[in-house]
Amino acid sequence: MEFESLTAEIKAFVSERDWHQFHTAENLAKSISIESAELLELFQWSGDAKIEDLADELADVMTYCLLLADTSNLDIASIVRAKLAQTELKYPVAKSKGKSTKYDRL
Repeated sequence: MEFESLTAEIKAFVSERDWHQFHTAENLAKSISIESAELLELFQWSGDAKIEDLADELADVMTYCLLLADTSNLDIASIVRAKLAQTELKYPVAKSKGKSTKYDRL
């Protein structure tokens, strides 16, 4: 799968720099939060963001997500599909289509 290949490239990059020592689950989770805040900052004063800046920040978030999944021995495709199945039960199409209402209020 593409995630595995991409994760391997990222791990090689990290290994060349001996950064894996800093990539604990805790540090990676913190980094995801920090990079997510930087992503959100792009939209702070406007609903529009430069596509190049958006791509850079999204890449940072995704890189740390892939590393955290790898560090935690989680398969990205499997966990996303499992979560999608859970969410599908909470938000059946008949009740949630076109609505942003939380599942417990549908």
